Formats: sequence, structure tokens, C-alpha cells
Amino acid sequence: MNRHALAERLAPLVAGLYAERAEEVLTGLLDLADRWAPRLTGSARRPDESTSYLITYGDAFRRPGEAPLHTLADVLRTHVRDAVTDVHLLPLYPWTSDDGFGVVDHRKVNPDLGTWDDVADLRADHAVMLDFVANHVSSASPWFTGWLAGDPDRAGYFVDPGPEWDTSRVVRPRTTPLVHPYPRPDGTVAHAWTTFGPDQVDVDVRTPAVLVDLTDVLLGYVARGATTVRLDAIGFLWKRSGTTCLHLPETHDVIRVWRALVDELCPGTLLLTETNVPHADNVTYFGDGSDEAHMVYQFALPPLVLHAFVTGRATALTGWAAGIAPVSRTATWFNFLASHDGIGVRPTQGLLTDDDRALLVERTLARGGRVSMARLPDGSEQVYELNTNYLDALVEPGDADPDASAVTRGLAAHVILLSMVGVPAIYYHSLLGSGQDRAGLAASDIPRRINREVLDADRLAAELTDAPVGGAGGGSPRRRGMLEGLRHLLAVRRTLPGFSPFAAQDAERHDERVVVLRRAAGTPDEVVAVVNVSAEPVTLDRLAGTDVLTGQRHDAVHLGPHGYAWLVP
Repeated sequence: MNRHALAERLAPLVAGLYAERAEEVLTGLLDLADRWAPRLTGSARRPDESTSYLITYGDAFRRPGEAPLHTLADVLRTHVRDAVTDVHLLPLYPWTSDDGFGVVDHRKVNPDLGTWDDVADLRADHAVMLDFVANHVSSASPWFTGWLAGDPDRAGYFVDPGPEWDTSRVVRPRTTPLVHPYPRPDGTVAHAWTTFGPDQVDVDVRTPAVLVDLTDVLLGYVARGATTVRLDAIGFLWKRSGTTCLHLPETHDVIRVWRALVDELCPGTLLLTETNVPHADNVTYFGDGSDEAHMVYQFALPPLVLHAFVTGRATALTGWAAGIAPVSRTATWFNFLASHDGIGVRPTQGLLTDDDRALLVERTLARGGRVSMARLPDGSEQVYELNTNYLDALVEPGDADPDASAVTRGLAAHVILLSMVGVPAIYYHSLLGSGQDRAGLAASDIPRRINREVLDADRLAAELTDAPVGGAGGGSPRRRGMLEGLRHLLAVRRTLPGFSPFAAQDAERHDERVVVLRRAAGTPDEVVAVVNVSAEPVTLDRLAGTDVLTGQRHDAVHLGPHGYAWLVP
């Protein structure tokens, strides 16, 4: 480690954040770097056309008598194998709420899931992304209970906005109160800032010790073998009176601090920012392309792809994609369609009309989903996200064979995902063809649970074969169709350098029913992705080439309903 070079990079950032305490904070960060450096000597692999992520919970699969992380490793080895290169483990720490995001202890693995040794076992076959819930902790966290008890080591760890604070402009994705009361052991009552609800209490990074503590957690994850770290809800990290408390310059500087540290201590480690906000705000987390996030979520992609299939027209999607290009030699997009959360609607601001968004709400409700709201600074509410299974949302209500349609449309939608500039991430329920978990939704009344079902590993194995399931019938054509289809697409994709996360992208307009993405144009690696988002057959006379998915040569491209092709010259 070059301590001098790191100090030069960190010093102006720390001075801007902490002014007169800058020297103290800088020393603390450099001492952390010295302590962790001996365990951070590796260099992660640079993303390329073979890179793909699977998004999953540590207990996405269960088998009686097994630690869920062990079961997950078995399911990946048996069914997923080399289809993906990386596994994004959603928070696997002790928690009290929000299916893992109300973290009690950032440094421990939830014993109900397994151990750090189980995480290491996963790393034998796949690179691992760990979640860093930096913005908040559980109200049961020792950090928070210590603060409530007056522990001097936790002084300033949380925000108690008094009457002098102006919170009138605060932007947040919930309708619950911004501040909640908490009893102290001495019988008095404290108040704390809660962006996401009463059990998720925001830390106060304005306190230097908090930054040092969080940085220690981050470097600990890298030492545990994380080659990617996801910065959850990072846009809310810094609070300042009279502002929106979202995307503040100080938040960007904290990310720059962490980028400097991982670049110096473990080159190739990737930081991914999670900011479910309008596209123009989202892209600011790249900084200058070399000093903030290595990857930024492409939050506009899921609702725009859904809108294209709901309307049978790709105009809005193509118009947006025309403005998406490679970022830099070290930064790129993180593309996804489905995740553990719902389909965010806020990222469509400026991209879809209110009528367009109403269509998505209508489709979600018609297919048995829910709609979650957010409160605006003026007290009004707006749609925040659609809570649904992505494959089910693609299917027309009343479809005669919804499972077959889910596979046909689901694969076509994922061809768009796999063709976009950046790296693709696939949610485990999409890879395995799951549907809505209406029982989980009904039992919990938590809208996001509709797409968070825990799968029985042995039943899943039967459903992925022709074996009888539950004493009747065969396997699941929907599950097999999605898994086999995506395995094929991913296998072909990794042979095409034109799909490098850093290769150029051009979105072409040929027919409003078709998405056309030309990658690495004018080079020997050029590949043209063509996807019909409509239920109508389409012919494109101006496109020709060999479809590498089928081996068929096309002098003109003929696509059936929801058909697709990857064309090379």
C-alpha cells in the first residue's frame, strides 16, 4: 500500500467533509488501511462480456437440516452452474425487519443462514457481491441501543433533529413519519431520523467516528472475499438542514473516499451504488467516471422494458437507450429487470407520461400485484414502485396459457437486458421461472413479499426435471423454459466481445415494435440485438446477418411475436 499516495487522494475529500477535524479523520482512515492491507492483496477480475450476476437471498432455497447458505451453494452447483459468474447475496447479517435490511450487526452472518465459511464455500464457484447497508441500522443494533443508553463511544451516531432543523424539503420513499420516538433506559425519550421506518434508524455520518466505523465494515467485506460491494440506499447517507437530504455533495464525497480506499488496497473491487431515483440523478454517482461508483444501477430499464411489452411499442425504451453509452474504462452500468424490491416508477420521470405509468399500475393490479406509495415534501403521495413478479407482469391478463407466455416474453425481455451496455444481473425468481407468491403476500401483508418466495430445494429439483411433483403431474415447463433459455443466452453472450460492458452502443429506430441495439459498431466484434416487443410478426428489410443464437443467416430479419435475434455480419 502506498500510504502517501492514498493520503494525497483522501486529504481534500476529508477536509471538505470534516473541516477542523480533517487530520483526525484522515489518520483514522489511513490507520484502517494499514490494518486491512495485509488481507487485501488480491486483484479482482475486470468485468467483460462473460460477467453476469445472480441476485439472491442467502435463504432463497431451503432443505430440512441444512444451513441455507449451504443449500444455496448446492442449488447453484447443481442447476445454475456456470450460467452466471457472480452471486449477489442480499443482506445475510442478523436482522429484525425488511427481510434483512434492518441490520443488527454488519460484521456477522445471521446464524440462521450459516457462517462466513459458507460464504467462502460459495466463492469456490462464483465471485460474491455483499450488501453494505451503510445508511441505517436496526433499532436493536448495539450501535443504536448504546446511543440510547448514553454510551460515549456512540455519541453522535444518530440524528436527533431538534426544532432548529428544517425538514420541509426532505425526499424519501416512504409514507411513515420521518422521525420516531425511542425510550431511553433512564426513562426519557429520544427522537431519531428514520428514512425507511421505525426499525431502520439512520446513522449520522457527520460524526467522524461513524465514517471510520462504516469504512471498517466495508473493508471487512472485501477482506471476506467480496469482489463487489453494493452500497444500499446510499443517496440518503448525509443529512443537512434545509435540504432534500438526498444526493448531497457530502454523500458523493464519502463514496469517493471509499473508492479511493478500495482502488488502492484491492484494485478491481467494484462499488455499486443503489439509488432508485430519476435517471438524471442516478447517473451522478459515476462522478467523473473514475472517482465514484464502478457500477450504477440502471433503474429506468425495468419499467421501460415492461412498458414496451405492455404497449407492444418500444418507442420510449429506444429513445432512452439512445442516450445510454459506455461510461469510462473503469465504470459501467448494472442492468437488471427484477430484484428483491418492486419495479421502481420514479426513474421514469421525464421518460414516461402519467398515462404510461397508469398503464403499468393497471397491469400490475390486474395480475394480482400491489402498488407502493411514497410521500412527497408537500405531503402528497405518488406511486413509488410496482410490487409484482416480473414474468407475471409481462403476461396479458386473461392469457390462455400464461406460463408459456411468461417464458416467451420473459426470454425476449431478458435478451434486451443482456444486450444493453453494462453488466447484466438476473433475479433468482426470473432465472427459475417463479410466479407471484400470493400466499406470502397474504400472510405478511408486505407487498414486496410477492416476489421473495423461499423455494424448497428438493421440490425445485423435481420441477426442473420431468419427475412428478407433489404426487401428481410432471415438472414445470415454465421453470425449465426460463432456466434453459437463459443458460443458452448467457452461454452465447460470453462468446461475443461486442457485449463487453465497455463496448459502444447505438439504439436504432427501424420499427416502433422492435428494439434494435447495435454494439461495437464498425468493429470486428459488432453484434446487433433485435427484439420484437409486440404480439405481431415483424419484418426488418434493412437488417441482415447471421443469428448466433440459431446459426441461421438472414438477408432480412423476420421475427415472430416476441421473437429475437443476435446478428453478426
